[in-house]
Amino acid sequence: MKLSVLDISGKETSKQVELSDEVFGIEPNEHAIYMDVKQHPANRRQGTHKSKERAEVAGSGRKIKKQKGTGTARAGDIKNPIFRGGGRVFGPRPKNYGFKLNRNLKRIARKSALSLKVKDGDLMVIENFEFDVPKTKKFVEILNALEIAEKKVLFVFGEPNKNVYLSSRNLKKAEVISDSQLSTYRILNADKVVLLDGVLEGIESKLNK
Repeated sequence: MKLSVLDISGKETSKQVELSDEVFGIEPNEHAIYMDVKQHPANRRQGTHKSKERAEVAGSGRKIKKQKGTGTARAGDIKNPIFRGGGRVFGPRPKNYGFKLNRNLKRIARKSALSLKVKDGDLMVIENFEFDVPKTKKFVEILNALEIAEKKVLFVFGEPNKNVYLSSRNLKKAEVISDSQLSTYRILNADKVVLLDGVLEGIESKLNK
């Protein structure tokens, strides 16, 4: 499949790029997408929740009343969970919510996500550009020229571009990453995916290993 390359003013250039059918034209695997997207927030989850149980609450271990003859239920020390200030029963403990996926499944998921974007017409390729200094206004001008200023946009560069990244950092709906940071979650979370001319070769080589 061929796609026209746009310049930063939003106009088509004479150049076209060939999208690999093995990366951008596969039948999407919904289960692979689900697993990869599910892993992203799971791995970011801290899991540091903790409450004190009976053995961890401060207090005396003395038996507070005799075992029988009180007319009430038997009780041990003051740290008993039935008393105010006692330990919690089966409280939350620190837990790692992350899980692993094999590389092949993650590649299939990313290919599926890219194929969906191509199918829906939400992927575009533009000419390489750089900023001499960070300038958010210039970046917004590019978004307006491409008619994507009101959408959530993901820009993918071949190499980290510090000035362009800093120019986009204050914009809630724009994200600039390098191809090594590309993930299924980021692709699907964006309304439009913008690939810089020259990054296609790197993406295709990584996903076709």
